[in-house]
Amino acid sequence: MRTPLLLAALLAFSSAAMADSIDALKAFVADTKTARASFTQAVLDKSGKVRQQSSGTMAFARPGKFRWVYQKPFEQVIVGDGSKIWLYDADLQQVTIKQLGQALGSSPAALLAGSKDIDKFYTLKDAGSRDGLEWLEATPKDKESTFTGVRMGFVQNTLAAMEIKDNFGQTTVLKFAGLERNPSLPVSEFRFTPPKGVDVISDQK
Repeated sequence: MRTPLLLAALLAFSSAAMADSIDALKAFVADTKTARASFTQAVLDKSGKVRQQSSGTMAFARPGKFRWVYQKPFEQVIVGDGSKIWLYDADLQQVTIKQLGQALGSSPAALLAGSKDIDKFYTLKDAGSRDGLEWLEATPKDKESTFTGVRMGFVQNTLAAMEIKDNFGQTTVLKFAGLERNPSLPVSEFRFTPPKGVDVISDQK
């Protein structure tokens, strides 16, 4: 069974070093209004074994707008238009619509496409240096969150990787390439119209 991995599966140094990693995230949030990049994604089970791999492209525009396109091995599109999230699974010929609402605030997507008010939803701390990256750990304050924590790896205030750990013990590892900060993105990038003939499922009453 395939799920929208971004959502279910769509974020000891000195005190000076600790400030550096937290400042890197806040600088990225403050200075990056829009972004786009390609990515690879791997889902690891509790033992660290890779269970699923995928790749694609992503883009976001603050606040609350994003587009993730999974190209391999299955075609999926996840679009946040500021008020709703659209998930399109090409193989299943199905579109699922969910309200964005407060859910964005405590989700890993908020660390990329949410508001600048990160401290409201996450407890931040430095996670040291590994694989040439400076890591920051973000723990959601919402006890009902389906994620136990998100790690973000930076190179000079530029996001290079994310590791998302869920309540089932799985870890989703995202690695970004060619990240472009503040490109001009068309409004249509964050709109989605279901293709003709697909099933549409909505949580709206």
